[in-house]
Amino acid sequence: MSGLPLAAVQALQPLTVLVAAPGVSGFIATAEARMQGRRGPRVLQPYYDLAKLFRKESLAPVGASAVFLAAPVLAMVCYLTVPLLIPVLTSYGLPLGYMGDILGGGIILSLASFAVAVGAAETGSPYAQLGSSRSKTFAAITEPVMLFVVFAVALVTGTDLPYAMAATVRSGANQILRPSHLLAAAALFLVILYETGRIPVEAHHSTNEFGMIEEARSFEYSGPYFALLTWGSAMKQLILYTILINVFLAPWGLSSTRDASDVVLALVLLVAKALVIGLVVAVIDNSFAKLRLFKITEFVAAAFLLAVLAVFTLYLGGG
Repeated sequence: MSGLPLAAVQALQPLTVLVAAPGVSGFIATAEARMQGRRGPRVLQPYYDLAKLFRKESLAPVGASAVFLAAPVLAMVCYLTVPLLIPVLTSYGLPLGYMGDILGGGIILSLASFAVAVGAAETGSPYAQLGSSRSKTFAAITEPVMLFVVFAVALVTGTDLPYAMAATVRSGANQILRPSHLLAAAALFLVILYETGRIPVEAHHSTNEFGMIEEARSFEYSGPYFALLTWGSAMKQLILYTILINVFLAPWGLSSTRDASDVVLALVLLVAKALVIGLVVAVIDNSFAKLRLFKITEFVAAAFLLAVLAVFTLYLGGG
C-alpha cells in the first residue's frame, strides 16, 4: 500500500491530540462566552496562554519532593500514550493500536490523574490538598462507573478493543440505535462531564474554593509545569471526546488508507466532531446550575444506573 509510512500515521495520532486540544478548549470557552452575551476570549487564546507560561519561571513550594515536579511530566506522557490505543485518525489498527484495550487506556488516564493528585498533595497547600482529596474521593466512584460503561459496550460489541468496537458500530446504523448502546453512550457522556470538570459537576476554571476539584490541584504550579498541567487537561478532554465519537457514536470519517489526503481529511473531521461535542457541552454549561459538592455522587450514580440498564436491556430486552 502506498502513502504515508505506518510509523508516520501512528505518530500523527498523539500529535493531532497534542496540537488540537487547546483549540477545542478555546472554542468551548468562546462559545460559552457568546451564549452569556460576552465577547469572551479568542479561540486561539489557550495557545497564547501556553506560550506565555512556558516563558515564565517555575517555582516549587518549600519541602516539596521531586514527585511534585515529576507529576505534570508523567501525566503528559500518559496523555500522549492513550491516542496510540484508540482510533483517532484511522479505521484500521496501527502497529501500537492493539498493545492495549480500552480498559488499558482508562487505566493510563487514571494513572495521570493519580500522579497529579499526588503532586498536589506534596505541596502542603490546603487548597491543593483539598482538590487532591476530593478528586480521589470522587474517582473511587467515577472510575468503576467508567469501567462498567466499557464492560457494557464490550458486551454489546463483543470486544473491548477500541478499533474493533468502532468497526462493530460502523457495520450498521442499527448498532448505534440499539437501546443498550445508547444507554452506555449516555453513561459515558455523563462521566466525561465529570472528568472534564464541567457543570453540573464543577464550574470550569472556577476560583471558588468550596467547589474546586480539578482546578485546585494545580494551585501551586507555575511556569512550564503549570503549562503542562493545563495542556494535559485539554488533551484529556479531547481524548475522552475522541473515545465518545470515534468508538461509541460516530466512528465515520476515519482514514481507511495511508494516503495523505485521507489522513488529513480524517484529522479535519475529528476536530469538527469534537467541536460539535464541545458546543453541546457549552450549552449544558450555560443551562444548568452547579450541583452541591456532595450531590456529585448522585450525578455519578445516574451514570452507573444507565450503564446497568444497558446491560439489563441487552440481556432481558434484546437490546
